[in-house]
Amino acid sequence: MKKEIEAANKLALEKLTSAQPVWVDIKQAHELFEGMDKYTILHAGPPITWNRMSNPMKGAIVAVLKYEGLAKTDEEAFELGASDQITYEPCHHYNAVGPMTGITSYSMPLYVVENQTDGNFSYSTINEGAGDVIRFGAYSDNTVKRLKWIEKVLAPVFKKLVNEMGGVSLNPLMAQAIHMGDELHMRNGSSTSIFINSILSSLVDVVDEKEELKEIIHFLTSKNEQFFLNLAMCACKVSADAAHGIENSTIVTAMARNGVDIGIRVSGLGDEWFTAPAAEVEGLYFSGYTKDDANADIGDSAIMETGGIGGFAMAAAPAIVKFLGAGGFKDAIEYTMNMYEITATESINFTIPNLDFRGTPTGIDIRKVIETGYSPTINTAIASKEAGVGMIGAGVSKAPMVMFENALIAFAKKVGIS
Repeated sequence: MKKEIEAANKLALEKLTSAQPVWVDIKQAHELFEGMDKYTILHAGPPITWNRMSNPMKGAIVAVLKYEGLAKTDEEAFELGASDQITYEPCHHYNAVGPMTGITSYSMPLYVVENQTDGNFSYSTINEGAGDVIRFGAYSDNTVKRLKWIEKVLAPVFKKLVNEMGGVSLNPLMAQAIHMGDELHMRNGSSTSIFINSILSSLVDVVDEKEELKEIIHFLTSKNEQFFLNLAMCACKVSADAAHGIENSTIVTAMARNGVDIGIRVSGLGDEWFTAPAAEVEGLYFSGYTKDDANADIGDSAIMETGGIGGFAMAAAPAIVKFLGAGGFKDAIEYTMNMYEITATESINFTIPNLDFRGTPTGIDIRKVIETGYSPTINTAIASKEAGVGMIGAGVSKAPMVMFENALIAFAKKVGIS
């Protein structure tokens, strides 16, 4: 059986590393997802019901129910959200990903990213910028207003822009950003700057109104360093999905948190989720906040680590460890070196200058996680446990070992290993 597993993993890793993610379009969710209506809401992480959801996720749902015109007041939205009229499903079930709460609804414009190696697609919302945003559970009038602005103003411009450019290849932007000190999960300053620079001339060409152009540029450049994250998540999602569904493969193809649970999916185990309670995040808190104010780990952005960057590439971004409260330069190196122990290959796309341009550790193998006792390191923002308060810090979490243990037991049972 070992030969069959190694052959399957070789194929999965080739699919994962040879993927070529290209941003090709903007479409509304209902145009992309068959059968989706305004009463269908997608969320981050593995499946969860309203009564188990964290407050930030519930707050984000309240915002989108108002955004979709299904509720006029917060009270109406909370009541509707708790009712059986709403269907909740993970973004991952639709080849999509969303940061933090990940809430995605019918009218939202989504990035469309194509893997031009294998022809599969992934999707994500457009980053809302800073402040009272749904990824942290805000549901103010301003939150809804911004969602409408993204739908009515920014998205049509971005659609024209990407069509004018003939698509935007994402791997080269990400590789350059890593060489400039990003790890692409919590540090996206370089990637966002590179992205804006790459689209700026086309943006000027497709926007006729000066005031509209000013508004868009201000949105992209004002305290919005995480803007590229959603596209990077799409890139990792479309690459990981290419590696999914390969018989006998032990490679992890999804890792996601909903604020209550964390789950993984494994290439050779179909679409089954292996879950555990979401971990607390160890890190630094903004002034006035402590771990007692924090929600458990949340968001689909662990797809970054699944794709071999984020917490796996901290050696490329040693400055991030201070922001995360995760030590110093040597610690950044150690985080990455430990992740080589649980992965099956090194990236051919993303290299780390500080390690003599070694490829980032890529392809989490459930067998190696159990053998080494090392758990995947995830870089993350810390969300308040109260809806709408926002980000209260940043840190590092560890994916619980029990998920990998249960996945390996299921794998052994499936292939007939006692």
